[in-house]
Amino acid sequence: MTLSIQKIGIIGAGQMGSGIAQTGAQFGFQILLVDQNRDYADKTRQKIGSQLKKLVEKSKISPSDEKEALDRIQVADSMQDLSKVDLVIEAVSEKPEIKFSIFKALDQICSPETLLASNTSSISITAIAAQTRRPEKVAGIHFMNPVPVMKLVEGIRGLQTSDSTFFQVRAVAEKMGKTFIEAKDLPGFAVNRILMPMINEAITALHEGVATIEDIDTAMKLGTNQPMGPLTLADFIGLDTCLAIMEVLHQGLGDSKYRPCPLLKQYVAAGWLGKKTGRGFYRYEV
Repeated sequence: MTLSIQKIGIIGAGQMGSGIAQTGAQFGFQILLVDQNRDYADKTRQKIGSQLKKLVEKSKISPSDEKEALDRIQVADSMQDLSKVDLVIEAVSEKPEIKFSIFKALDQICSPETLLASNTSSISITAIAAQTRRPEKVAGIHFMNPVPVMKLVEGIRGLQTSDSTFFQVRAVAEKMGKTFIEAKDLPGFAVNRILMPMINEAITALHEGVATIEDIDTAMKLGTNQPMGPLTLADFIGLDTCLAIMEVLHQGLGDSKYRPCPLLKQYVAAGWLGKKTGRGFYRYEV
């Protein structure tokens, strides 16, 4: 079996969608980027251009590589323009109702041969696939943030995902230079099943006054050789995303150890979502 994917539609021009678009374009895929806000998608393409220019300045890619990659990224007006792509990757917020509505729409819009994938970090692929009449052509392809830098992609089969669909998803990730692992379709999959409870416990330690923000992060960096502390990482992921994943884990697995920390809920309610809003456990310039 060979890779048959050449044109990829990406839904969501945020941090994850932008990273997937840039990486895909750098590795030769034609990219069609869609967002509910066309202006936002246009600005995302411009930001990708700036990122590529920085890579040229660092001598990591050539000027011709920069131009060719950016030329491969086109912005679409709406999901209706995805009718003839080979693969669609959804990369919107971690809310089941939003993802379900997107996959229902894609099933109507896209060619019967088009494969559909979600970049979800925790939501059931089987449940997402059930929104379509092609569940065998739906899979999970969970990139890590920031996509151009992080080497891992987590692949998830839904209950009905076919071998050929999963092969193509794996082949796409590997062509993008990623290391691909397979995780079962259980809440949080592999990465967030392990990572998010650790982050939640770090927030609980802060909530209970075990140590300060800075000391918790320093303890985990120097004591366990992590490149950044769990509270810094939570800010980079987005506290709203952390909360959404913990809620999926708690609801899906029914164990109190996955209950989101009250302080995490409080920060999200306050709009302190991390780096993207300028305030989380730390303050940032936006």
